[in-house]
Amino acid sequence: MSPGTRVRLLVGAAALAAAAIAVAGGLLLDGTQAEEELGEPPALELGVLPGEDAQTRALLAAERAYEQGRRENAHRRFEAVLRSDPSSLEAAVGAAVSAWPAGTVERLRGLAEEHPDSAVVRLHLGLALYAEGSAEEAEAEWRQAESRDPDTPAAVRAEDLLHPDMAPGRPFFFPAATARPELEGLSATEQLEELERRADGGRLEDLLLYGVALQRVGRPVSAQEAFDRALAREPQNLDAQVAAAVARFDKDAPERAFSRLGPLARDHPRAGVVRFHLGLLLLWIRAVDEARRQLELALETKGFYAREARELLARLEEI
Repeated sequence: MSPGTRVRLLVGAAALAAAAIAVAGGLLLDGTQAEEELGEPPALELGVLPGEDAQTRALLAAERAYEQGRRENAHRRFEAVLRSDPSSLEAAVGAAVSAWPAGTVERLRGLAEEHPDSAVVRLHLGLALYAEGSAEEAEAEWRQAESRDPDTPAAVRAEDLLHPDMAPGRPFFFPAATARPELEGLSATEQLEELERRADGGRLEDLLLYGVALQRVGRPVSAQEAFDRALAREPQNLDAQVAAAVARFDKDAPERAFSRLGPLARDHPRAGVVRFHLGLLLLWIRAVDEARRQLELALETKGFYAREARELLARLEEI
Protein backbone atom coordinates (compact mmCIF):
# COMPACT_ATOMS: atom_id res chain seq x y z
CA MET A 1 0.00 0.00 0.00
CA SER A 2 1.37 3.38 -0.90
CA PRO A 3 0.85 6.35 1.46
CA GLY A 4 -1.59 7.91 -0.99
CA THR A 5 -3.92 4.91 -1.09
CA ARG A 6 -4.10 3.81 2.55
CA VAL A 7 -7.50 3.62 4.20
CA ARG A 8 -7.72 6.41 6.77
CA LEU A 9 -9.75 4.35 9.22
CA LEU A 10 -8.62 0.75 9.52
CA VAL A 11 -12.10 -0.36 10.52
CA GLY A 12 -14.34 1.72 8.26
CA ALA A 13 -17.91 2.08 7.14
CA ALA A 14 -19.79 -0.32 4.89
CA ALA A 15 -19.61 2.00 1.89
CA LEU A 16 -15.83 2.06 2.14
CA ALA A 17 -15.74 -1.72 2.19
CA ALA A 18 -17.95 -1.95 -0.87
CA ALA A 19 -15.77 0.50 -2.76
CA ALA A 20 -12.64 -1.49 -2.00
CA ILE A 21 -14.27 -4.71 -3.17
CA ALA A 22 -15.56 -3.10 -6.37
CA VAL A 23 -12.12 -1.84 -7.30
CA ALA A 24 -10.58 -5.25 -6.74
CA GLY A 25 -13.36 -6.89 -8.73
CA GLY A 26 -12.78 -4.55 -11.65
CA LEU A 27 -9.08 -5.27 -11.74
CA LEU A 28 -9.76 -8.98 -11.61
CA LEU A 29 -12.35 -9.04 -14.35
CA ASP A 30 -10.45 -7.14 -16.99
CA GLY A 31 -7.12 -8.70 -16.08
CA THR A 32 -5.26 -5.39 -16.12
CA GLN A 33 -3.41 -5.52 -12.84
CA ALA A 34 -0.51 -3.10 -13.12
CA GLU A 35 2.88 -4.64 -13.78
CA GLU A 36 6.33 -3.13 -13.97
CA GLU A 37 7.45 -2.01 -17.40
CA LEU A 38 10.91 -3.11 -18.51
CA GLY A 39 13.38 -0.27 -18.29
CA GLU A 40 11.11 1.92 -16.16
CA PRO A 41 12.18 2.79 -12.60
CA PRO A 42 10.91 0.10 -10.22
CA ALA A 43 7.99 0.80 -7.93
CA LEU A 44 8.60 1.70 -4.30
CA GLU A 45 6.28 0.13 -1.72
CA LEU A 46 7.81 0.28 1.75
CA GLY A 47 4.61 -0.45 3.69
CA VAL A 48 5.30 2.22 6.31
CA LEU A 49 2.19 2.99 8.37
CA PRO A 50 1.44 6.67 9.04
CA GLY A 51 2.63 7.73 12.47
CA GLU A 52 3.44 10.86 14.43
CA ASP A 53 7.19 10.40 14.89
CA ALA A 54 9.60 12.42 12.78
CA GLN A 55 11.27 9.46 11.08
CA THR A 56 7.97 7.97 9.91
CA ARG A 57 6.90 11.32 8.51
CA ALA A 58 10.26 11.68 6.74
CA LEU A 59 9.98 8.21 5.19
CA LEU A 60 6.45 8.84 3.98
CA ALA A 61 7.46 12.21 2.52
CA ALA A 62 10.36 10.58 0.67
CA GLU A 63 8.14 7.79 -0.65
CA ARG A 64 5.55 10.35 -1.77
CA ALA A 65 8.23 12.29 -3.62
CA TYR A 66 9.29 9.13 -5.43
CA GLU A 67 5.70 8.33 -6.40
CA GLN A 68 5.38 11.82 -7.84
CA GLY A 69 8.43 11.31 -10.03
CA ARG A 70 10.76 13.53 -7.97
CA ARG A 71 13.42 10.86 -7.64
CA GLU A 72 16.36 13.10 -6.78
CA ASN A 73 14.37 14.76 -4.04
CA ALA A 74 13.29 11.35 -2.75
CA HIS A 75 16.88 10.14 -2.79
CA ARG A 76 18.06 13.09 -0.71
CA ARG A 77 15.29 12.51 1.79
CA PHE A 78 16.02 8.79 2.14
CA GLU A 79 19.74 9.43 2.54
CA ALA A 80 18.98 11.99 5.26
CA VAL A 81 16.93 9.43 7.19
CA LEU A 82 19.70 6.89 6.73
CA ARG A 83 22.29 9.28 8.14
CA SER A 84 20.18 9.85 11.22
CA ASP A 85 19.35 6.15 11.59
CA PRO A 86 21.71 3.79 9.74
CA SER A 87 19.62 0.81 10.92
CA SER A 88 16.49 1.92 9.00
CA LEU A 89 15.94 -0.80 6.42
CA GLU A 90 13.13 1.15 4.77
CA ALA A 91 15.43 4.15 4.28
CA ALA A 92 18.17 1.92 2.88
CA VAL A 93 15.78 0.34 0.39
CA GLY A 94 14.35 3.72 -0.54
CA ALA A 95 17.81 5.18 -1.08
CA ALA A 96 18.81 2.25 -3.30
CA VAL A 97 15.66 2.37 -5.43
CA SER A 98 15.56 6.16 -5.76
CA ALA A 99 19.13 6.11 -7.11
CA TRP A 100 17.92 4.03 -10.09
CA PRO A 101 19.67 2.76 -12.07
CA ALA A 102 22.99 3.76 -10.48
CA GLY A 103 23.95 0.85 -8.24
CA THR A 104 20.38 -0.03 -7.35
CA VAL A 105 20.61 -3.78 -7.91
CA GLU A 106 24.05 -4.04 -6.33
CA ARG A 107 22.96 -2.12 -3.26
CA LEU A 108 19.80 -4.20 -2.88
CA ARG A 109 21.78 -7.42 -3.28
CA GLY A 110 24.00 -6.27 -0.44
CA LEU A 111 20.96 -5.58 1.73
CA ALA A 112 19.58 -9.04 0.90
CA GLU A 113 22.83 -10.62 2.07
CA GLU A 114 22.68 -8.66 5.32
CA HIS A 115 18.92 -9.17 5.82
CA PRO A 116 18.03 -12.43 4.03
CA ASP A 117 14.62 -12.72 5.70
CA SER A 118 13.38 -9.22 4.87
CA ALA A 119 10.42 -9.22 2.48
CA VAL A 120 10.75 -5.49 1.80
CA VAL A 121 14.32 -6.03 0.58
CA ARG A 122 13.46 -9.14 -1.47
CA LEU A 123 10.42 -7.44 -3.02
CA HIS A 124 12.41 -4.44 -4.21
CA LEU A 125 15.36 -6.49 -5.37
CA GLY A 126 12.88 -8.43 -7.49
CA LEU A 127 11.32 -5.24 -8.83
CA ALA A 128 14.74 -3.87 -9.76
CA LEU A 129 15.78 -7.12 -11.42
CA TYR A 130 12.52 -7.19 -13.38
CA ALA A 131 13.08 -3.61 -14.51
CA GLU A 132 16.49 -4.73 -15.79
CA GLY A 133 14.90 -7.58 -17.72
CA SER A 134 15.77 -10.48 -15.37
CA ALA A 135 12.26 -11.85 -14.91
CA GLU A 136 13.25 -15.30 -13.60
CA GLU A 137 15.57 -13.85 -10.97
CA ALA A 138 12.86 -11.39 -10.00
CA GLU A 139 10.32 -14.17 -9.47
CA ALA A 140 12.82 -16.07 -7.31
CA GLU A 141 13.21 -13.02 -5.07
CA TRP A 142 9.45 -12.56 -4.78
CA ARG A 143 9.06 -16.18 -3.73
CA GLN A 144 11.70 -15.61 -1.07
CA ALA A 145 9.73 -12.59 0.15
CA GLU A 146 6.58 -14.71 0.40
CA SER A 147 8.18 -17.59 2.26
CA ARG A 148 10.64 -15.81 4.54
CA ASP A 149 8.57 -12.86 5.79
CA PRO A 150 4.90 -13.61 5.06
CA ASP A 151 3.30 -11.28 7.62
CA THR A 152 4.18 -8.08 5.76
CA PRO A 153 2.74 -5.84 3.04
CA ALA A 154 5.86 -6.59 0.98
CA ALA A 155 5.08 -10.31 1.00
CA VAL A 156 1.47 -9.62 -0.05
CA ARG A 157 2.73 -7.45 -2.89
CA ALA A 158 5.21 -10.14 -3.95
CA GLU A 159 2.30 -12.61 -4.06
CA ASP A 160 0.44 -10.16 -6.33
CA LEU A 161 3.35 -10.04 -8.76
CA LEU A 162 3.56 -13.82 -8.86
CA HIS A 163 -0.19 -14.10 -9.59
CA PRO A 164 -1.07 -11.28 -12.01
CA ASP A 165 -4.21 -13.18 -13.06
CA MET A 166 -5.83 -12.46 -9.68
CA ALA A 167 -7.01 -9.25 -8.03
CA PRO A 168 -4.29 -7.42 -6.09
CA GLY A 169 -3.98 -8.01 -2.38
CA ARG A 170 -6.08 -10.55 -0.54
CA PRO A 171 -9.82 -10.51 0.13
CA PHE A 172 -10.81 -9.08 3.50
CA PHE A 173 -13.41 -10.20 5.97
CA PHE A 174 -16.09 -7.50 6.30
CA PRO A 175 -18.00 -7.58 9.59
CA ALA A 176 -21.45 -6.05 9.65
CA ALA A 177 -20.60 -3.81 12.62
CA THR A 178 -17.57 -1.67 11.75
CA ALA A 179 -18.26 1.93 12.80
CA ARG A 180 -15.62 3.10 15.28
CA PRO A 181 -15.83 6.93 15.41
CA GLU A 182 -13.59 6.99 18.48
CA LEU A 183 -10.69 5.91 16.25
CA GLU A 184 -11.06 8.89 13.94
CA GLY A 185 -8.23 11.37 14.25
CA LEU A 186 -5.74 8.68 15.24
CA SER A 187 -2.91 7.66 12.94
CA ALA A 188 -3.01 4.17 11.44
CA THR A 189 -0.36 3.06 13.95
CA GLU A 190 -2.37 4.44 16.85
CA GLN A 191 -5.56 2.83 15.57
CA LEU A 192 -3.85 -0.53 15.37
CA GLU A 193 -2.43 -0.18 18.88
CA GLU A 194 -5.85 0.71 20.29
CA LEU A 195 -7.53 -2.21 18.51
CA GLU A 196 -4.82 -4.56 19.77
CA ARG A 197 -5.35 -3.30 23.34
CA ARG A 198 -9.06 -4.00 23.06
CA ALA A 199 -8.50 -7.43 21.50
CA ASP A 200 -6.33 -8.39 24.47
CA GLY A 201 -9.54 -8.37 26.50
CA GLY A 202 -10.71 -11.35 24.48
CA ARG A 203 -14.14 -10.09 23.39
CA LEU A 204 -15.27 -11.65 20.12
CA GLU A 205 -16.15 -8.37 18.42
CA ASP A 206 -12.83 -6.78 19.39
CA LEU A 207 -10.87 -9.77 18.10
CA LEU A 208 -12.73 -9.64 14.77
CA LEU A 209 -12.15 -5.91 14.35
CA TYR A 210 -8.47 -6.28 15.21
CA GLY A 211 -8.18 -9.03 12.61
CA VAL A 212 -9.84 -6.79 10.02
CA ALA A 213 -7.37 -3.99 10.77
CA LEU A 214 -4.42 -6.38 10.48
CA GLN A 215 -5.68 -7.52 7.09
CA ARG A 216 -5.90 -3.93 5.89
CA VAL A 217 -2.32 -3.10 6.86
CA GLY A 218 -0.95 -6.17 5.09
CA ARG A 219 -0.36 -8.56 7.99
CA PRO A 220 -2.25 -11.69 6.92
CA VAL A 221 -0.59 -14.12 9.34
CA SER A 222 -1.40 -11.98 12.37
CA ALA A 223 -4.92 -11.43 11.05
CA GLN A 224 -5.50 -15.18 10.82
CA GLU A 225 -4.23 -15.58 14.38
CA ALA A 226 -6.69 -12.93 15.62
CA PHE A 227 -9.60 -14.58 13.80
CA ASP A 228 -8.58 -17.99 15.11
CA ARG A 229 -8.60 -16.58 18.65
CA ALA A 230 -12.13 -15.32 18.01
CA LEU A 231 -13.15 -18.75 16.72
CA ALA A 232 -11.60 -20.50 19.72
CA ARG A 233 -13.59 -18.21 22.01
CA GLU A 234 -16.92 -18.87 20.25
CA PRO A 235 -16.58 -21.92 17.96
CA GLN A 236 -20.23 -21.78 16.86
CA ASN A 237 -20.20 -18.10 15.93
CA LEU A 238 -20.75 -17.86 12.18
CA ASP A 239 -18.90 -14.55 11.75
CA ALA A 240 -15.83 -16.03 13.43
CA GLN A 241 -16.03 -19.13 11.24
CA VAL A 242 -16.25 -17.07 8.06
CA ALA A 243 -13.46 -14.72 9.14
CA ALA A 244 -11.15 -17.64 9.88
CA ALA A 245 -11.97 -19.11 6.47
CA VAL A 246 -11.39 -15.87 4.54
CA ALA A 247 -8.08 -15.32 6.34
CA ARG A 248 -6.82 -18.61 4.96
CA PHE A 249 -7.05 -17.43 1.35
CA ASP A 250 -3.64 -17.82 -0.26
CA LYS A 251 -3.05 -17.30 -3.97
CA ASP A 252 -0.79 -20.33 -4.04
CA ALA A 253 -3.46 -22.46 -2.36
CA PRO A 254 -6.93 -20.81 -2.46
CA GLU A 255 -8.51 -24.13 -1.54
CA ARG A 256 -7.48 -23.50 2.06
CA ALA A 257 -10.27 -20.94 2.28
CA PHE A 258 -12.80 -22.62 0.00
CA SER A 259 -12.58 -25.92 1.88
CA ARG A 260 -14.05 -24.07 4.87
CA LEU A 261 -16.47 -21.73 3.12
CA GLY A 262 -18.05 -24.46 1.00
CA PRO A 263 -19.30 -26.51 3.97
CA LEU A 264 -20.47 -23.32 5.71
CA ALA A 265 -22.59 -22.46 2.65
CA ARG A 266 -24.05 -25.96 2.69
CA ASP A 267 -24.88 -25.80 6.40
CA HIS A 268 -26.08 -22.17 6.39
CA PRO A 269 -27.64 -21.68 2.95
CA ARG A 270 -29.43 -18.43 3.89
CA ALA A 271 -26.59 -16.75 5.79
CA GLY A 272 -25.60 -13.51 4.09
CA VAL A 273 -22.17 -13.43 5.69
CA VAL A 274 -21.33 -16.78 4.09
CA ARG A 275 -22.79 -16.13 0.63
CA PHE A 276 -21.25 -12.68 0.36
CA HIS A 277 -17.72 -13.77 1.29
CA LEU A 278 -17.93 -16.89 -0.86
CA GLY A 279 -18.87 -14.67 -3.81
CA LEU A 280 -16.02 -12.31 -2.99
CA LEU A 281 -13.40 -15.06 -2.90
CA LEU A 282 -14.73 -16.52 -6.15
CA LEU A 283 -14.11 -13.15 -7.81
CA TRP A 284 -10.47 -13.33 -6.71
CA ILE A 285 -9.97 -16.54 -8.69
CA ARG A 286 -12.00 -15.25 -11.66
CA ALA A 287 -14.89 -17.68 -11.23
CA VAL A 288 -17.18 -14.81 -12.18
CA ASP A 289 -20.40 -16.66 -12.99
CA GLU A 290 -20.40 -18.61 -9.74
CA ALA A 291 -19.41 -15.48 -7.83
CA ARG A 292 -22.40 -13.65 -9.27
CA ARG A 293 -24.67 -16.55 -8.28
CA GLN A 294 -23.43 -16.44 -4.68
CA LEU A 295 -23.88 -12.68 -4.50
CA GLU A 296 -27.40 -13.00 -5.86
CA LEU A 297 -28.14 -15.52 -3.10
CA ALA A 298 -26.77 -12.98 -0.62
CA LEU A 299 -29.38 -10.50 -1.91
CA GLU A 300 -32.13 -12.78 -0.63
CA THR A 301 -30.81 -12.61 2.94
CA LYS A 302 -31.63 -8.91 3.46
CA GLY A 303 -29.61 -6.68 5.78
CA PHE A 304 -25.96 -5.58 5.59
CA TYR A 305 -24.62 -8.30 3.30
CA ALA A 306 -27.53 -7.98 0.91
CA ARG A 307 -26.76 -4.26 0.55
CA GLU A 308 -23.05 -4.94 0.02
CA ALA A 309 -23.83 -7.67 -2.51
CA ARG A 310 -26.16 -5.32 -4.39
CA GLU A 311 -23.43 -2.67 -4.65
CA LEU A 312 -20.87 -5.17 -5.84
CA LEU A 313 -23.23 -6.71 -8.40
CA ALA A 314 -24.01 -3.22 -9.72
CA ARG A 315 -20.27 -2.57 -10.08
CA LEU A 316 -19.82 -5.86 -11.91
CA GLU A 317 -22.60 -4.96 -14.33
CA GLU A 318 -20.87 -1.66 -15.09
CA ILE A 319 -17.67 -3.53 -15.91
